[in-house]
This record gives sequence, C-alpha cells and structure tokens, in this order.
Amino acid sequence: MSISRRSFLASSAAAIVAARGSVRAAAADANSRIRMCTIGFHGQGGSHIRDILKMKDQAEYVALCDVDSEVLEKGAKLVEEAQGKRPKTYRDIREALNDKNIDAVTIATPNHWHSLAAIWACQAGKDVYVEKPMSHNIFEGRQVVEAAKKHGRIVQHGTQSRADARLIRDIKLIHKGFIGDIVESRGYVYKNGNRGAIGHGKPGPVPSNLDWQLWQGPSPDHPFMINVDRKKPGLFVHYDWHWFWEYGNGEIGNQGVHQMDVAVWGHNKGLPVSVHSAGGRFGLGDDGQTPNTQATTFKYADNTILTFEVRNLGSFDEAEGGNCGNSFFGTKGYYVREKGFFSYDGGKPIKVEEAVEDKGSKWNYFFRAIRSRKQEDMSVTTLDAHRSCIHCHLGNIAFRVGHSLGFDPDAERFHDEKANKYLSREYRSGFEVPKLA
Repeated sequence: MSISRRSFLASSAAAIVAARGSVRAAAADANSRIRMCTIGFHGQGGSHIRDILKMKDQAEYVALCDVDSEVLEKGAKLVEEAQGKRPKTYRDIREALNDKNIDAVTIATPNHWHSLAAIWACQAGKDVYVEKPMSHNIFEGRQVVEAAKKHGRIVQHGTQSRADARLIRDIKLIHKGFIGDIVESRGYVYKNGNRGAIGHGKPGPVPSNLDWQLWQGPSPDHPFMINVDRKKPGLFVHYDWHWFWEYGNGEIGNQGVHQMDVAVWGHNKGLPVSVHSAGGRFGLGDDGQTPNTQATTFKYADNTILTFEVRNLGSFDEAEGGNCGNSFFGTKGYYVREKGFFSYDGGKPIKVEEAVEDKGSKWNYFFRAIRSRKQEDMSVTTLDAHRSCIHCHLGNIAFRVGHSLGFDPDAERFHDEKANKYLSREYRSGFEVPKLA
C-alpha cells in the first residue's frame, strides 16, 4: 500500500486538475439529485450527513471520506441504512476528488485542512460546503476565494447564521439605519462544554485505525501524541486539536467564528485598519496553546469599533441572550440578537413591521446555489466568508505578537513584519496551498 500510495501522491495534483469539468450537467438540472461526499465526519461532518440524508429530494450520498477507518465504516453503515445502498469509501481525499460520480463535497476536517481541501475540490470540478473557519490563516482564505472564482465553483461557508430568516431581516434593517449609524458591534462566546483541561501528551503509537500522515496533511510532520491524562485516542484527536496553533484557531476560530461572522455582517465596514487582542490560557494547566480568555478590539477607517470576547471558564449566560451572542449599538438605538431592537430611552422595544421571509436551511441555500450557479443564492458569498475569517485570524495574530497592529485592508497585510509571518505557514511537500492570487 505504501508504494502504490507514494506513486499516487506524485501524480495526485495533476489528476485532480484533470478531473475538473467532469461534473455531470445534472448539477444544474432542477430534477436531478446532487451526488454528495462528506470529507471528515467524526464531529460536525456527522451532522452534515444526517441533515442531507433527510433531503432525499435534493441530494444523495455516493461517497464518504475520512482518515479514520472506524469513523468511515460507521458513516457508511449509516448512509446504507438510510439510502439502501452503501456509498463508496475513501481514506485519501485525493482519491475521493478523482471520483467523477461526485458533484459536491462537504468538508468538516480539522481547520488546517479546510482551505486545501476546498481548493482541491474546486480544481476537481466539485462544489463545496466547507466548515468554519474556511481557512487556517489569511493567505489560505484568499486562495479559496480565487479558486472558486477561477474554476466557477460554489463554495459556501459553514456559518449558518446567514441562513437565519429573522436575522437576515434584522441585519437588513440595521444596514438601512433602523437604529442610526452603527458605532460599535459586539460578539461574545462564553462556552464551557468541552473546554476543560485537555491533559498532557507524549509521543506514542498511532492507533491502527488512523492514518496519521493524512490527518496531518498540510502540516509538517509531527509525532503522534498520546494523552497521558485522559482516555481518548490522542492529545489532538479527537476535537482537542482546536487548542493548538498547528491545527486549530482557538475558540475565536471555533465557536467564535459564528458570532464574528454576524458581527462583521452587521457592522458592514469591510476589514479593519488596526487590531488589539489580549488574554491568556488560565486555570487549566494543560498542554493547550490557545487562549481560553481573549478580548479583541478592531478599529475601522471611520473609527467605529467591533469588540469580541472569548471566555471559557465557568458558565456565563449573559442577560443579552445566552452564552453566545451579538449586539449592535447605533446612534439612535441598539439591537440584541434573539431579543430585538431597543431605544436608549429606558431600553424600550422598537416594533418591527417588516415580515420575515424564510428561504430554508443552510443546505437549501447551498443546493439552490449549485443549481443556479449564482453566488448570491448562497447564504454567504465566499468573499464575505473570507472577510469574517480574517477577523478571527487578526485577533489571534495580535494576541500572539503581544501588541496592537496596524493592518492594510486592501493588501491584507500588517504594517509589522513579525506579524506578517503569521499570514501563512510552512507546508508539507505535496500538500502546499497553491498561490492563486
């Protein structure tokens, strides 16, 4: 297997590109079901499968891909029971993308794989639903935008708040000046589930069911780390890779990207000109690297601000509406997600006359866009998704360098060379994210 795989790797990029344009015309045929493959589904990808299996009039599963053979087998059995037919199974994403029977893929791998998987899928002529964040760094996100444009693919981002009918109406009202000019937007994430101490690791044997080389993918080779404190497959797998810079983006790029996306959407000022972020990893004493307490402030060219807070210690159900939320403060009033619009005069509710127009779930948006080939039919354009992800990356970079940073929103670069080193990363040979712009 290792010899044939080595031979396969040498020609994989060319094979993926050669597959471009092979997708059948059925993707644009309103009467045909879109043939799906989910890539990576131990966590969020599992919900992709369960959701799409319920949409039999829209799509069908023809393949699944995961680097864990046990996860792959469970997924295949689930699909077979629901559809009456077993899907093809792949451990290597490149083999899956060479399957001409696949029209579209959903990607729910660890973050460090998101952009490369999406770009390869675009090159192979597949449409893409990619989980948040779309990128592991700023450079990667820009290349996904360019890949979608170059290959004419639909690439929808997994920030599903953009499909929330009530929120769509309310953000439109904010943009129209319903509460005046927005001077501050706020997002916060106070979550404690799966956010406790993750333990410590040491090099150890790789579980037989896991292809560790493929799991690492774009990341340079590192030893597999067993967890010496917890009963789980390893220190990174599953889920806790979120808290390591090599593979994840911390809480601001995990749950936080959802609330960040709403904050950026509502603020509607593009990219900031400066950012400051501070905090730390407190009260855990583990090997995790990313902060569990982080406060970030973005300033825009018009001097308005967007503030974002992460806190994972304890349980914090704020009066604003839960442990994750958004607020917008205008010159005439304010808005709290899930609660509505209010005046500054004693916090009196402001009545909204406009009706809510429900266009369905995130999957309805995705499948509609696949058939129409229109970016505007997605819940969020690829470029807008990139901009929201940039905010998460900016916060993390400012935190890592330890001081405020000036940012050029047009060049997507800092006025600081130390910070610019975090715009991209070192890639493993054969798994480089290609520069397309």
